[in-house]
Amino acid sequence: MKMNRFGIYSAMIAAAGTMLLAAATYAQTPAPAAPAAPAEPAPAPLSTFVLSGPLQWVPPATFDAGPFGKLSVNAIVTGYAQGQNNSIPGDDAKQATLSNGAVFIQKADGNFQYFVQAGVYDLPTIGASFVNAQNTVSNLYGPVPVAFAKILAGKTTSFSIGALPTLMGAESTFTYQNFNVSRGLLWYQENAVNRGIQVNQAIGKHVSAAFSWNDGYYSNRYNWLSGSITFTNGVHTLVYDGMGNAGKTGYSTAATPLTQNNSSMHTVIYTYLKGSWIASATYQYSNVPTNTKIGIAKGASTNGFGGYLSKSFKGGIALPVRFEYIKQSGAVNGPDASLLYGPGSSATSFTATPTYQKGGFFFRTDLGVVNTSNSKGYAFGPTGIAASQFRAAGEFGFIFGDNIAKK
Repeated sequence: MKMNRFGIYSAMIAAAGTMLLAAATYAQTPAPAAPAAPAEPAPAPLSTFVLSGPLQWVPPATFDAGPFGKLSVNAIVTGYAQGQNNSIPGDDAKQATLSNGAVFIQKADGNFQYFVQAGVYDLPTIGASFVNAQNTVSNLYGPVPVAFAKILAGKTTSFSIGALPTLMGAESTFTYQNFNVSRGLLWYQENAVNRGIQVNQAIGKHVSAAFSWNDGYYSNRYNWLSGSITFTNGVHTLVYDGMGNAGKTGYSTAATPLTQNNSSMHTVIYTYLKGSWIASATYQYSNVPTNTKIGIAKGASTNGFGGYLSKSFKGGIALPVRFEYIKQSGAVNGPDASLLYGPGSSATSFTATPTYQKGGFFFRTDLGVVNTSNSKGYAFGPTGIAASQFRAAGEFGFIFGDNIAKK
């Protein structure tokens, strides 16, 4: 099973700086102040960096970097701690780590643009063993998990190439991007970052699409195809994501699970966004075919559903909640590949994340529980027979941008 999902990113909001002209003097009579020059438009944020809420990004610090162009810079530093019951061996009941310590640099104007994220990150996932930031970075995507160039080929067409966020799924990779601190059960099946090339196309006022040739679950073998199409109309958004391995990949790493990296996946996501309410629902289907040549004796599939709801209140307070259900095919203790908690298993999860944010500071708490069925030794506790796990986690930190530049 995939250790992490790493994959869609949070959009940075750009802000314009105002240029002021000094008043001119002429002879002994003061002349009126010269009119202010029009504000120079700030770079638009790259469309791949999106926050699903309720956390709000601060505008970036924007400056002229000479040959590198006009750059916009944000940063984030966050700490994370959790406590849980029914831990498996090697996964302590209490854990803590630096969950984010990253800088985001983007050039978002002109025909040639780029985006770089560099630093430390952690990817806690509900129902999965804890991995600290040091091991996450070294075993997964390294200290520069996302970096790509973007070329505008026209008003509605662009190409991106590099280490890209996945097109798949309702949740994104990093903790600050989503409703909840920990990623969910459906995210656990998906990929997060892939290397490749992607074409992005706007189609009229309401439709956008993307298509990518990439290395799937960070396999370094370019045999994956991914696509996404989005329809937006007012407060409603409907998305279809699809991806699959067009060949076969017979090896695995921490970032490249053998089963998922030889799979195909389809997801449909509906989102309603109005005022202080955000509501989203998703359906996910994945299939791993039998392939004895690479060690998959019998394939398996999963079906999953997720519901996400967030309500914001006055004073920077919000309450997001998440409910998920997922089931994998096969008979209990059968020969099928294990994609969840053993063949034939299923799981439900519920997570509530009270959140407070004021400016660049935020604090939030995850309260989550996972219940499994037919797990038969693949679940929780010292012997894997405990069917459920409760986890309480907290994350606090600071988002930096023009709030620092203006000091």
